[in-house]
Amino acid sequence: MTNWAAFAGFAGVVLGLLLLLAHASKEVFSNGSDDQRRLGFDPERPLKRRRRDRPDGTTPDGGVTRSSDAATGDSDGGWEALDVDRHHRHRLHAGGGYELSTTSLLVNVALSQGLFGAFLVVGAWYTEIPLDALGLGDDGVSLLALALGVGLGAGLYAVNEVGAAFGERLGVGSSEELREALAPDSAAGWAVLLLLVLPVIAGFEELLFRAALVGVVAAGFGVSPWLLAVLSSVAFALGHGAQGPGGIFVTGMLGFVLAAAFVLTESLLVVVVAHYLVNALEFVVHEGFGIDWV
Repeated sequence: MTNWAAFAGFAGVVLGLLLLLAHASKEVFSNGSDDQRRLGFDPERPLKRRRRDRPDGTTPDGGVTRSSDAATGDSDGGWEALDVDRHHRHRLHAGGGYELSTTSLLVNVALSQGLFGAFLVVGAWYTEIPLDALGLGDDGVSLLALALGVGLGAGLYAVNEVGAAFGERLGVGSSEELREALAPDSAAGWAVLLLLVLPVIAGFEELLFRAALVGVVAAGFGVSPWLLAVLSSVAFALGHGAQGPGGIFVTGMLGFVLAAAFVLTESLLVVVVAHYLVNALEFVVHEGFGIDWV
C-alpha cells in the first residue's frame, strides 16, 4: 500500500540537505580573497582569467600566471610557473582554507547528487509510489517524450541566454564561478562532465523538484499541481544561490517552466532531457568554445 506521507518525508529530508549544501556552496563562491586577487584571480570569471592572462591567450602545460613582481625582468612581461593546472591545483579562499580542484568538484557533485537521487529512489520503492505519479508511466517514457524534451531544452537554453543578457544590462548578473570551476580542460574531463555529472544532476533535480514535490504530492494529497509548481520552483531557485541574484531569478523561472512541462506532459523524461540540454549547452558554448553573448 502506498505511503504518501512517508515519501513526502523522504523528499523533505533530501530537500533540506540540498538547501544546506547550496548555502555552503554560496558561501564558498561568494568569498573573494586578497590572495586570489594577488594571483590575478578574477572573482567574476576565475578560470577564464587564467586562460587569457598571457598575451597570446594560451595556457602552457602545468599552468602559469602573470607574475606581480616586476623585478623578475622576464622579457615576456614577467611570467612565472605556478603549477595551477586546473585538475591538480588548490586555491586559497577567504576562510583561509582551500577550494576543491576541478576533478574533486566533479566527483563531489556526482557523488552528492547521486546519493540524494538514490535515497529518493529507495524511498519511492519502499513507500510503493506508483510510477505514474513520478512521471514514469508508459506514456511518460517514449520517443515522443524524448523529442519533446529535446525541443524544450533547446528553447529554454535560448530563453535562458536572453534572460542572462537582459540581467547583465540591468546590472543583475549571474555568477559563473561554479560553472567555470566545473569546466574541464581535457577530453576525458568533458566526457565525465557531459556523460556522467550533468545527467546525474538533471536526473536528481527533476526527480526531486518535479516528480516528488509536484507529481507525488499532487497525487497523494490532492494539492493543485500548479500551486506545487510555483512552490517547488521557489525551492529550486534557492537551491542555486551560488549563481547570484540574477541566477536565482532566472533559475526560478526556468524551474517553473520545467514544472509546467511536467504537469502538462506527465513525463519525467521530458524535463530531465530538457534540463540536461540547458546545462550541457551552457557548458559547451561558454566554457568549451569560450563564446559569451554579452
